[in-house]
Amino acid sequence: MSFLNSKGICKRITAVSLILLIVIMSVFTGCADQKKDENELFRIFTKELFCKEVTSNTISLHYSLKRPEKYGINKIPVTYGTISSEPEELSISVENMDAALHAFDYKKLSMKNRLTYDVLQNYVEQTKKEIPYLLYEEPLGTVNGTHTQLPVLLEEFQFRTKEDIDTYLKLIKTTQDYFTSIEKFEIEKANAGLFMSDREADEVITQCRAFYEEWESNNLFRGFVKKIEAFDFSPEEKERYIERNAQLLNTYVFPAYRHLENVIQRLKGTGKNDGGLCNFPEGKKYYELVAAKSSCSGRNIKELEELTKKQIQTDYRALEKALSLEKTGLGESTFLKESNPIVILEELKQKMSATFPELSDTKVDVKYVPQEMEKNLSPAFYMIPALDYMDENVIYVNRAYISDPLTLYTTLAHEGYPGHLYQTVYFAKTNPDPIRSMFHFGGYVEGWATYVEMGSYYLSSLPKNQATIFQKNSSIILGLYALTDIGIHYEGWSREEVFRFLENYGIAQKNVVDRMYDLIIGCPGNYLKYYIGYLEFLDLKQKCMEKEGKNFSQKKFHKIVLDIGPAPFPIVEKYMWEMCEAKQK
Repeated sequence: MSFLNSKGICKRITAVSLILLIVIMSVFTGCADQKKDENELFRIFTKELFCKEVTSNTISLHYSLKRPEKYGINKIPVTYGTISSEPEELSISVENMDAALHAFDYKKLSMKNRLTYDVLQNYVEQTKKEIPYLLYEEPLGTVNGTHTQLPVLLEEFQFRTKEDIDTYLKLIKTTQDYFTSIEKFEIEKANAGLFMSDREADEVITQCRAFYEEWESNNLFRGFVKKIEAFDFSPEEKERYIERNAQLLNTYVFPAYRHLENVIQRLKGTGKNDGGLCNFPEGKKYYELVAAKSSCSGRNIKELEELTKKQIQTDYRALEKALSLEKTGLGESTFLKESNPIVILEELKQKMSATFPELSDTKVDVKYVPQEMEKNLSPAFYMIPALDYMDENVIYVNRAYISDPLTLYTTLAHEGYPGHLYQTVYFAKTNPDPIRSMFHFGGYVEGWATYVEMGSYYLSSLPKNQATIFQKNSSIILGLYALTDIGIHYEGWSREEVFRFLENYGIAQKNVVDRMYDLIIGCPGNYLKYYIGYLEFLDLKQKCMEKEGKNFSQKKFHKIVLDIGPAPFPIVEKYMWEMCEAKQK
């Protein structure tokens, strides 16, 4: 997974302000330089929008830009931002953005600017639909909630200057204020009858405790010391910083987690829904929005189900054929033995060169998830670097989930090459509008990473037949997870119904099914990002193959969809054909 888009804690872009709208409208009433053409004016607008959004919280700014002063951004308040449940505020903001967009003449924009316009317009339309359901959102999701992401974001907060250290220390001092806004949000959810189940609450409580109980070995202590040691400070100054960090963690951060834990404990029992979103009053409609946003697909729920079932059947036929040809037996592969992540990433870079556009050398650091957080974080994730400094690429591997060399190999393909790291750095080198980085299109991003992960089985040293068996099996399992996601949140499947469904496919371990059920309850639509996104890329490639015929080139196809960058798939397809036509002229 790509971690939180690594651009900040708040998930929702704040949209254009009324002041910015007035500035844009003045362009068309004679108050601005009339010599600027439509494209220049549009880029002025998107730059202002980007600067407003990127400065909405300190995490967002620090992770997005290494040198914010080059964007005209100087000192801003140190804050995590807040979690708001006010629909009126968001509604006004989105209406302002809609009005600002409609002030531009779409036909006069370049292809690149029209693409950005379409992405912004998609955000406006999607957000308008989501506004009535603000309290259905869950900042404390058990899979990727703020309380589990924040420790890693703080640990990876880069100290490039002395000012960064001071900013970091000011930031962690505000942790309780930020958590208070989350607590108020959760109380509002409880008052509206939308609070999490007791089982989920217990998991959140356990996750909070896992962070602060082993405080002496907490990575926020160790990591801070390591980063401070890299500075040319006197021993006394280093010691002062280290003591200050320890004091602030013990005074503000750990107590914030304890207080959050206590609030969740008090609210336990108010959540009456132990099942999927469809059991809430408007839950079915909300899940339709979740599925659309998560998958980035233009298909409705029924179409997503049909697409998934069709692919599972196709994979099953290929799996049965490969198994009938396999004479050596499977089990743990003896063909993959390498366990050094850097060596594996280098191998993947070399092997992918035949079918993916070239990318100049990029630095990457592979780290392991702290042991105390292994149970609460994903199998692996990629930390997206700053827009103006793409060399700080970090991949985290969770050793609790990596059981064999093949899993490590395909995981690094997903997170590194040709996955998240490659896609992110490649797109950045196309010089996209900075505002594009403020949107997280999970279906595209995770779909791409899953698409190349599936292809990595064939890049490995496995014999082709074995690679087919492992890849088809992996695809089928992910497809079953996607169907289960829809079953739980849209059809209202119980644990027992999920067990019976998966048992038909040979997944009959109750602890495995229970774990899957809890993961899907804790993050609705999560598996649709991976699986539907993957299928949408397969569909785009199939359409391209049919149109290009003998002239089809995988490298050309990959270049086009990578050049377009993260966006909903209907937009990706629209510009895929436009780019193809442009290249033919």
